[in-house]
Amino acid sequence: MSIETDAAPTPGGLAVPAGNLRGPLAFAIACFLIWGLAYGLLDVLNKHFQETLSISQADSSWLQIAYFGAYLLLSLPAGMLLNARGYKFGIVSGLSLTAVGALLFIPAANAGGFLPFIGSMFVLAAGLCVLETSADTYVNVLGDPAKASQRLNLAQSFNALGVFIGPMIGGAVFFSPTTTEALGGATRSIQIVYGLIAVAVLIFAAVVWRARLPETGLADHGGAVEGDAPAKPHAPKGLAQQPHFIAGVVTQALYIGAQVGIGAYFINLVTHNWQGLSSQQGAFMLSLAAIGYLVGRFAATGLLLKVRPRPLLTTYGVINVVLTLIVAAGIDKVSPIALIAVFFFMSTMFATIFALGTTGLGAHTKKASSLMVMAIGGGVLLPWPMGKLADLYGANIAFLLPAACFAVVAWYGWKGAGLGRPHIR
Repeated sequence: MSIETDAAPTPGGLAVPAGNLRGPLAFAIACFLIWGLAYGLLDVLNKHFQETLSISQADSSWLQIAYFGAYLLLSLPAGMLLNARGYKFGIVSGLSLTAVGALLFIPAANAGGFLPFIGSMFVLAAGLCVLETSADTYVNVLGDPAKASQRLNLAQSFNALGVFIGPMIGGAVFFSPTTTEALGGATRSIQIVYGLIAVAVLIFAAVVWRARLPETGLADHGGAVEGDAPAKPHAPKGLAQQPHFIAGVVTQALYIGAQVGIGAYFINLVTHNWQGLSSQQGAFMLSLAAIGYLVGRFAATGLLLKVRPRPLLTTYGVINVVLTLIVAAGIDKVSPIALIAVFFFMSTMFATIFALGTTGLGAHTKKASSLMVMAIGGGVLLPWPMGKLADLYGANIAFLLPAACFAVVAWYGWKGAGLGRPHIR
């Protein structure tokens, strides 16, 4: 896809040449890699702490609750910060807070308990929340509104690359006795990994701070998608009167809940349904699933040049309902393979729901984007109940909950995204 656009206006009324948008878009897309890496490590840490701190699957879900609880609590303040200070300040602030959270893993590891890690994860995720609110919105408005869904899918492809790298690092370090010993033990290995992440993020924050990121895309950017009527300069209704947006936020929250629950118990599921598979091999299989997620993102970016977003979302939602039911059936080796396939079809869901839900909102676009990012807080919904079901009845039964969430995603593509907008197909 091309990222060239017509000259875009800035809040000051100046036009930004199309070619000048490539650099800012590249910086924004690089941010997606960062929170993808953090999320990829999160799911490995979940299993790691089950083994090293002897905690249950339900208790280990507090890592995910802390991570996504930060999104739930801080997305609106992050949106206010974005409106008040602009995209560049939001991105740099998010990077800086992310680095602080990563550094807090060093004293948390020395403390030797689970609670300090939960606190550190919350601070790290708070930074990622600010970063994602800024970068998601920036990519959404940085160019032709009709191509917003394509840009977000392209950017999310780099997020998927980070999700792939995270389990590779975690599996190689946290589940390898040789590597762990070489680094000075389990405590030291966590400190080294997160210390290096903090340094890298701070360096990138400094580069972004010195870069020129124009405040392109007026607040009334409509973010139209293919099949939409031309966006009006100002949304005629408030967000509460936009049923496609309300349904989009709910759907996004349930989708993220499904994605987080699947990632949190992926290693538990595959080691339970594949005899002789170790936790380290399970982590590497999670990276394999992330490759499918990555390929799916790039594939969706290409498909959206020919296929409208709503039919694609509906099709992928239905396929994942079927796949998660196969996972829940607990078939030896087949269920793990089906679970890996789920990642491919999850790939386009966040970006497509985001774009469909925030289209045609005019002056409400920035606020709507922050609320859509707030929906990432839906990640707190499934980890604990899935963990409890897994503790009581086995990991497979827990995957009935993601199946229900994917049914809602399919409905949103079929009907929900068109609520109040019969011209959207």
